[in-house]
Amino acid sequence: MQVHATDAGLSAEGPSLGRTLRARHVTMITIGGIIGAGLFVGSSTSIATIGPACILSYGLAGLVILLVMRMLSELAASNPGIGSFTEFTRLGLGDWAGFTSGWLYWYFWVMVVPIEALAGGGILAQWTGAPVWQLALGLLAAMTAVNLLSTRSFGEFEFWFSSVKVLAIVAFIATAGVFVLGVGGSLQRAAGNLVSHGGFAPFGPLSVIAGVTSVIFAFVGAEIVTIAAVESAEPARSIARLTSSVAVRILLFYMMSITLIVAVVPWDGIRPGVSPFARALGVIGIPGAETIMNLVVLTAVLSCLNSGLYVTSRVLFGLASKGDAPAWLVKVNARHVPARSILAGAAFGYAAIGLSVVSPTTVFSFLVSASGAIALFNYLLVALSQLRLRRMLEASAPERLVIRMWLFPYASWLVVAVIVAVLLAMAGTAELRPQFTASLIAVALVLAAFGLLRRRSLPGRPARASTPPAA
Repeated sequence: MQVHATDAGLSAEGPSLGRTLRARHVTMITIGGIIGAGLFVGSSTSIATIGPACILSYGLAGLVILLVMRMLSELAASNPGIGSFTEFTRLGLGDWAGFTSGWLYWYFWVMVVPIEALAGGGILAQWTGAPVWQLALGLLAAMTAVNLLSTRSFGEFEFWFSSVKVLAIVAFIATAGVFVLGVGGSLQRAAGNLVSHGGFAPFGPLSVIAGVTSVIFAFVGAEIVTIAAVESAEPARSIARLTSSVAVRILLFYMMSITLIVAVVPWDGIRPGVSPFARALGVIGIPGAETIMNLVVLTAVLSCLNSGLYVTSRVLFGLASKGDAPAWLVKVNARHVPARSILAGAAFGYAAIGLSVVSPTTVFSFLVSASGAIALFNYLLVALSQLRLRRMLEASAPERLVIRMWLFPYASWLVVAVIVAVLLAMAGTAELRPQFTASLIAVALVLAAFGLLRRRSLPGRPARASTPPAA
């Protein structure tokens, strides 16, 4: 196998995006993509269904995502200027993979947008009494305006949103750590909470492995850094190196937070859907713990909503530049913002919020379920692409491998095996099977669309800007 003489990582995109993001923006965008309501609220379900052993589930899931991020670091550093991470699959596996990965990823995040807007509306409704859907529309409109202003405005908002989340986690770790070490609590009591109430793994050791199928989704979003890096003034290799180090820090945040929660509060005292952080702060004796955590969760929701609109627009812009979406989406305004792609994602969000009111248990539920396993399908394509591209670069251009995947190829194949195992576990678990089935339908529809578009061009469809390496 050999790589084309021209750098396969570079392509003529036509209208270009701006390069106004700084390293601090990209760092916080990465952190913001992972640390969200899934940690502050969603972790309650994991703790309640796995017990203290969910610490290990989060560790295993985080390790898999860390390995995925290392693969993306290698791909980004060896193929600068490639654009969205979904384009690595096009480079490694062909146009069908780029089309499929791009549209699946767009769909995943375009569903995150209304979900986060509704979550934020639910929090505000507790304080205002206004209808949730109206508040959700207001939040979506506000974040759409932020994204339309400029890429820099998106970066600044995300920087401060993420800063609040990081400060909240650091403050929680410090407060709970002091409590566990003896100020108001004791190590003996903490140890008791970890091993009493049915033991460290009250549902058996297999529950740790089964738990990975649900907690792994809490880490989805780290790959946003590869999308934001395209609009960064920093060198691609610097951003690629940053990716792994930030992922390690986030993994530590998760592990330390969950460990301290189950050390402070008996696991069977955690209620699904109620922030375990608020519960732990209440036990410690922090006044207004619930209100504090509601404000933090609202910030996390706004951060995810902001990032969701950003990601959907850039992925859609990238698809259009490759001829996989209508050509009129390959337009940027005077501030180098793909306004049409932003509005397209926002329009889908408005429609989904409407469906949540009109048909919450049928159409909207299916749309949400269909995004369930999509991130895993995308990670699987990334892993397979990295395996193929690494072999080709080792043979023809080893000097481009300035960042290398750890323990290649064993770690890469481990990621493939774990993702396949998680997908099979979802198919075999009654609670998760609907998500797996709906996601499989979404994958089938995208593949069918690719097959149809191969026979018939979209109006104004431009010539493909890149081709996969020759076998």
